[in-house]
Amino acid sequence: MARAPRNTARKPRLRAVPPQEDAPVTPSAPASDEREATLAYARSVLEAEAQAILGLMGRVGDSFLRALELVRDCPGQTVVTGIGKAGLIGQKLSATLASTGIRSVFLHPTEAAHGDLGRVGRGDVILALSNSGATEELVRLLPSFKRLGAPVIALTGDAESPLARGADVVLDIGRIEEACPMGLVPTASTAALHAIGDALAMAVLRARPFGSAEYALLHPAGKLGRSVMRVVDLMRSGSANPLVRDTAKLSEAVVVMTNTPGRPGATNVVDKQGRLVGIFTDGDLRRLVEKGFTDFERPLREVMGKRPRCVGPEVLVLEATRLMREARVDQLPVVDAEGRAVGLLDVQDLLAARSF
Repeated sequence: MARAPRNTARKPRLRAVPPQEDAPVTPSAPASDEREATLAYARSVLEAEAQAILGLMGRVGDSFLRALELVRDCPGQTVVTGIGKAGLIGQKLSATLASTGIRSVFLHPTEAAHGDLGRVGRGDVILALSNSGATEELVRLLPSFKRLGAPVIALTGDAESPLARGADVVLDIGRIEEACPMGLVPTASTAALHAIGDALAMAVLRARPFGSAEYALLHPAGKLGRSVMRVVDLMRSGSANPLVRDTAKLSEAVVVMTNTPGRPGATNVVDKQGRLVGIFTDGDLRRLVEKGFTDFERPLREVMGKRPRCVGPEVLVLEATRLMREARVDQLPVVDAEGRAVGLLDVQDLLAARSF
């Protein structure tokens, strides 16, 4: 049998082709109508929450006044409780009360049922937050609160709910339609709970003797603390207050400035009654040396600043800082009502307190 002729043609070689990386997909900008629809919906959420808050104004009445009295006159602490989103609002409410001088703690309902009820005692007041008023973890605590002798203020959207029926005072925010597309996510209702809680906290604050001095004690750090800090809180006093008599020599002033703790850049100059009559600073000394006056036996009263700007110890640090900036000075004498030099405010102390 004859063989078939051999195919001598070369087969093409197959080359491996490296996989192509997916090109980055640039999201297309939403269509103009979709953009406007999104913005319109966002505005509707804001409007729904604003309307929920405005709707509370007609609900603030006798029950609100009773709640205010309970919190204001509470001999113990205000215990705030709630779960979920209402619990988060409750934590903020407790923090607001504490920051304005009302002793307050937040009690998680689940943890309360497992021993944390020990945080509650006779004389305490309970603020219980629940929009539905039917939160099981919260409602089951009501008998325990009653046995402990702690009156309950309910912040709820249902005045007929189990929570409301078991409370001593009810702050009813009413039934509120949520702002979410499904009508389920707590939005407008939590905004209303937040607002009524703030209204209660601020009304209690207004009804108590609590001023900026007390506020400063509770807010020593940050911008809030600095805004109410007094000169007395920062000034150098006692052994750190540099004092020299007006009858002294220039050399004595230099010794006082050098040896006073903290090495202040100035010294208060006082008369025999301790009243401020002048100030002498490092800058004054440098200027004297530049002019060739190096007689350290010279009377201090001849070279001191005779009309220094000064402040009282109860002046706000912000005001003292403004005076120092305007006068372009680094030290400010502090005097009492009789004009006695009771301290010195130094720019280094302001910088350390982040007030300059």
